[in-house]
Amino acid sequence: MLSKHGVFERNAWLLSIGTLIVVSIGGIVQIAPLFYLKSTIEKVEGMRPYSPLELAGRDIYIREGCYLCHSQMIRSLRDEVERYGPYSLAAESMYDHPFQWGSKRTGPDLARVGGKYSDDWHVAHMVNPRSVVPESIMPGYPWLAQRKLDASDVAERLKAQVAVGVPYTEEMIANAAADLAAQTDPDSDGAEDVATRYPKAVVSDFDGDISEVTELDAMIAYLQMLGTLVDFTKYDAAGPNLR
Repeated sequence: MLSKHGVFERNAWLLSIGTLIVVSIGGIVQIAPLFYLKSTIEKVEGMRPYSPLELAGRDIYIREGCYLCHSQMIRSLRDEVERYGPYSLAAESMYDHPFQWGSKRTGPDLARVGGKYSDDWHVAHMVNPRSVVPESIMPGYPWLAQRKLDASDVAERLKAQVAVGVPYTEEMIANAAADLAAQTDPDSDGAEDVATRYPKAVVSDFDGDISEVTELDAMIAYLQMLGTLVDFTKYDAAGPNLR
């Protein structure tokens, strides 16, 4: 059979049909098993939906184009793991619509930025990046501290997330506005409820102004939770592909 390959090489139609058959068989072998899997993402302990304030901050993060310079995907390469921390798991983005993975970085990866810096550092950095990182080329976003966060549709935003598979409960949706406000006031009556509904959620007066909830509050709340939900002491941080 192999000695007759010249027949295929001299006949374009036969070669095309043969190529199609081989590619089709290979595609079926790769794709067919996926129809028998309920999910291709392994669930990881600790993952939860974003709190209303974190979700609002994520929307602002996307609105301001932060994803154009910052990825949220630490690859299993030695230099990335040593610089940023444990490599990213697919499950960490299971509630992201759209996800923030990528490899284009003008600024550092933010997948593990949560808890790395104080709220005050983030406030200074967002208002004037060069006040804390002199060599930074990032533009400032001082208006975020001046804009009151529009939370009028926060419950509807959670409902929209439910429509694409995020497991917000009726209780979470009903208390969305209250939870959003309570997360910026550690002394409020609802702060404990936020921690109950959204484990590991940081409750803080993020921008230092307790008088109102600003867009900067939401942005910092989002940044402070990135990479903090999964307990990596239970996983092999080195990874199977570390090199």
